[in-house]
Amino acid sequence: MIIGMEIQPIERAAVSDEVLGQLVAEILSGRLAPGEPLPAERELALRFGVNRHAIREALKGVRQAGLVRISQGDKTRVLDWRENAGLDVLTALATTGAVPSVELMRDVFEMRRSIAADAARLCAQRADDAQIAAVLDAAASYPERADDTSPEAIVAADVAFWIAVINGSGNIAYRLAMNTMLSGLETIGIPAMQKLGLLDEYADRDSHIRLARHIADHDVEATTRLATTLLSRVLDVIATTK
Repeated sequence: MIIGMEIQPIERAAVSDEVLGQLVAEILSGRLAPGEPLPAERELALRFGVNRHAIREALKGVRQAGLVRISQGDKTRVLDWRENAGLDVLTALATTGAVPSVELMRDVFEMRRSIAADAARLCAQRADDAQIAAVLDAAASYPERADDTSPEAIVAADVAFWIAVINGSGNIAYRLAMNTMLSGLETIGIPAMQKLGLLDEYADRDSHIRLARHIADHDVEATTRLATTLLSRVLDVIATTK
């Protein structure tokens, strides 16, 4: 019910962003159910302790996220996020706990494997000489001694490699999806990455160099096979997590 909304007064400068974040959390958590009307702008302004302009700006963001429908002459109503939202709500889902964390991680990394392995396949098929050179250079830039390298540097090397691969695939949708997943990984943080074995995958210099060579040889089958195997490691860990 609306009465149960867990809203806190806004004190920081970026008030519309703060309102947006709280409204998104209310919807994703289920405290605001699909079909339920939001309070009027005036009431929301009073509850949040902000002006109506901030409320309007926040509502625009909630609508753009696919979480509400704003109809002229009717109340703003909550939509079912599973049917209307996009990938941009993944980070908020992790924060609100609307989906169990292990289940959400599994889903994200299954998508990561599908996208990255297919991007590698397309890269092996489509990449031009300059793009292949970028993939080879990125693979060669992996640290030779992971034990002497900071986790941040290892993550940066892996990000640079997959950016080169996805750029070589020529698929802009994959590139945008990668941006979303990278944002989610930042939310997870280094300790969780270590627990999931991600840093072991990232630091596997030999596998990434072999993958780059398969791409350079335009060996689509070997590229797809190795990429899938490499990207499945984290899923094997998640499968044993309860």
